[in-house]
Amino acid sequence: MYPIRLLMFACSLIGAGATHAEWHYDKQAIMGTEVHLQIWHEDKAQATQITRAVMDEFRRIDGALSPYKEDSELSEVNRTAGKGAVKVSDELARIVDKSLFYSRQTDGAFDITYATVGSLYNFREKKQADKKTTDSLLEAVGYEHIELDRESGTLRFADHRTKIDLGGIAKGYAVDRAVDILKQYGVTNANVSAGGDARLIGDKRGKPWLVGIRHPRDKSKNAAVIPLENTALSTSGDYERFFIDDDDHRVHHIFNPATGKPTDSATQHSGQSSDAQNEDVQKLISVSVIGPQGFDTDPLSTSVFVLGKSKGLALIERMNGFEAIVIDANRRMYFSSGLGNP
Repeated sequence: MYPIRLLMFACSLIGAGATHAEWHYDKQAIMGTEVHLQIWHEDKAQATQITRAVMDEFRRIDGALSPYKEDSELSEVNRTAGKGAVKVSDELARIVDKSLFYSRQTDGAFDITYATVGSLYNFREKKQADKKTTDSLLEAVGYEHIELDRESGTLRFADHRTKIDLGGIAKGYAVDRAVDILKQYGVTNANVSAGGDARLIGDKRGKPWLVGIRHPRDKSKNAAVIPLENTALSTSGDYERFFIDDDDHRVHHIFNPATGKPTDSATQHSGQSSDAQNEDVQKLISVSVIGPQGFDTDPLSTSVFVLGKSKGLALIERMNGFEAIVIDANRRMYFSSGLGNP
């Protein structure tokens, strides 16, 4: 579907088209990451208005879905849904419904109830849940505890200890909402991103957008640069939020719901025995998924990361309209079949 060749070079900016039009840029810290916006528009005043509308939407979504804001709808749900059914917004119901869809598609590899244990981690302070706590809460982790009634618009957790976190889907949803706003304003060429999630409208004035996939162990480099247009791309990696523990293991933010712990990726040691390398063959440190919208590519990139190389790529092959690039713990890159042989 995507006649893509991976390009290992940067491209200079182009400015084709009407001389009175130009690129407009903005960057703001929202949703715990940097939101970047680049649009082509002929009117500076209206471009400023459009930019403000997009950033306001990111802030609105953050205010509703952040687990760190006490007054967010998500926080209120986590406080009360374990006690009984609570009324939720159409937006939250839709996001939870989509999350449950991917939980079923992945046999629970994608599961927003990971927060039952994951919420006890603090990556800035290098804190993690101990084994006893993790083991005691593990039975409260599982998407089957989520009882969503779309008809009545209510949500209930069957286990009172269960909590949810939408970090694996909310930013993908947000970039899609940003694109909706841009299209309402008639924008035909734009690039909007929030952390590892990006959506592209059109091309870059006659040439494709060149989207970099960050090198998972050297933030100053790209592992690959991909030419794209009119699509979404989401990347999940063990380098986004992490710390190194006393045993030299990388403790990161992508959890395996089956264990209640961060998905095992790779140790910090650079030298590994051949046996260790063989054990790591399925473990991933970066996953990028390409598809029509971020609402799908975001949860899919998380799913593939948790599933590992073989099962993760098999999932992508089953999903119509999606492609993936994965980097394993030995820093080897693999591609889904639609990307061909770069």
